[in-house]
Amino acid sequence: MADAAQSRPASLAVPGATLYYETKGKGPVLLMLQGGDGDANGTDVLAEHLVNRYTVLTYDRRGLSRSPIDDPAAQIDLSTHSQDASQLLRAVTGEPAFVFGASIGALLGLDLISRHPGQVRLLVAHEPPAPQLLAEPERRQATKEQQEVEDLYRSEGLAAAMRKFAALAGIRLDDREADVAIPAPKPERLANLAFFLTHDAPAAHRYRLDMPAIHASARRIVPAAGDNPQNQEFPRHCAQALAKALSRPLVAFPGGHNGFMLRPRAFAARLQEVLAESRIEAGPASDAPAESARDQPPGASSLPGERIEP
Repeated sequence: MADAAQSRPASLAVPGATLYYETKGKGPVLLMLQGGDGDANGTDVLAEHLVNRYTVLTYDRRGLSRSPIDDPAAQIDLSTHSQDASQLLRAVTGEPAFVFGASIGALLGLDLISRHPGQVRLLVAHEPPAPQLLAEPERRQATKEQQEVEDLYRSEGLAAAMRKFAALAGIRLDDREADVAIPAPKPERLANLAFFLTHDAPAAHRYRLDMPAIHASARRIVPAAGDNPQNQEFPRHCAQALAKALSRPLVAFPGGHNGFMLRPRAFAARLQEVLAESRIEAGPASDAPAESARDQPPGASSLPGERIEP
């Protein structure tokens, strides 16, 4: 297993950025779309328990860690990130991939499958922060609290914003496996958090899901949420609403919003179960829709505009 877990780093030039990525393990490709400020190493502990069955693919989103962007002032939308993920998958494999996305990574996964359905064999979307799925007045309240995180960062700094973010997402650091430590944040992580709050959190706030396209791939989407009964915050409610909208069961995973980090052993075991079960339900990779004209990279066809509201 030590050989399988050895990381294979590489980089990929994409329009406006260079993506750093890593592959490790053997078997079908499993793309991990990180939450928050998570980079290619954000799910290393989780991946240790998956590499004997999957080729785990992780990367630094543009602007984070080792993925520099050409124009730091350019606006980044979630469709930019999902297009990056699409090009990364195209560079690594010619087959539809398994995809796991957490938090903002779940939003990226949903955008990826709506724009590039032929590249996704199965998507596990864990607690996507998508207030549009909620009914009023919770939708308005969740949107207000998202905005408050961004406002706090601008007015009071990183620590205040992250305290608000943790409360909003229902993150509990005490709900973790005994051997999981909470490391002190390093300077590079603080830089990633600042980038996330400046660019990616507002992009998530602006983003709107393409529900007709998502409905078209519903049987290959697994809405997921933490099984911590004390977590009744809005990302969990978004996952419940997604499951209801797609007429899919809501699948429980160990822990809360960041259970993949704090309970990686149990989380990985559950993820393998879900992928195996859903693989049978969804059918072979050949059943996934072929890439259409709208799925091609820049230069092959024009991409649709970002689905946002002013």
